[in-house]
Amino acid sequence: MSWYTDIFVETGRAPALWLIIAFVLTFAITRWVTRRLRKAELAAPEPAQADAPEEPVKSGLLSNIHLGGVHVHHQVWGILLVLIAGLLEFRYSPGSPWVEILAALFGAGAALALDEFALWLHLDDVYWSEEGRKSIDAVLVAGVIGVVMLMQADPLGLGLDGTESGWIVAFVLIVHFTYVIITFLKGKLLVGLVGVVVPFVSFVAAIRLAKPTSFWAHRFYSERKLERAHRRYSADALRRWNAFRDWIGGQPGPNLPASLDRMVHQEIERATVDQPASGARTATR
Repeated sequence: MSWYTDIFVETGRAPALWLIIAFVLTFAITRWVTRRLRKAELAAPEPAQADAPEEPVKSGLLSNIHLGGVHVHHQVWGILLVLIAGLLEFRYSPGSPWVEILAALFGAGAALALDEFALWLHLDDVYWSEEGRKSIDAVLVAGVIGVVMLMQADPLGLGLDGTESGWIVAFVLIVHFTYVIITFLKGKLLVGLVGVVVPFVSFVAAIRLAKPTSFWAHRFYSERKLERAHRRYSADALRRWNAFRDWIGGQPGPNLPASLDRMVHQEIERATVDQPASGARTATR
């Protein structure tokens, strides 16, 4: 395979290639497994008694992993893989093919960890909730970064050969990444990452309206300008973007364990029953 040697090995891009392949495959397999498990959990019958402990749902060879009664999320295995691959690379710096193997392990670990990015952020099991869509965003961002690494792109097209003035290069980089950071602050994460490679994209995104939920809009926009942002980023646009994320990761839905869900309903019913009595006592005062 001379083409593989010429294009990837000789240019030093082979590790990035295997990292991306492992990342994409691991994420796809992980989401397939979690969808199967979720389908089995939603189809499982409720325990006969309200206070009966729930049994871990099993679906053939696919089942959640529990150690000591604690559900071990797959991000744990991902973090371990990333740590092991990083430590081995830093310690031994092996050549081919071991560096490609370590890159693949790192990519697989990164996929497992980022697939539960929303859990890091919220410190709660929000995998199948609305907040869980942030994990899909994190995976897409990581994928774009991986492609940029594989391309060995020169974001500004400077073609540095050591003859450029350091001050000029520093000025151009500062201006460019200022636009990129503004794009991020305006809530356009994916566009900002594309703008790292294509400067014109980040420039246009930085001068256009921010998303109404972004830090930039809340910090700098007046009510009138915020209304303009809401009109531009309408509910229809958000639904289309959510539909795309749900196509990749699965549609959000019930995320509470059945036992916890029953506890919530019991509290609501108790509060509803107690409310008239409380109102009656207030009326007699």
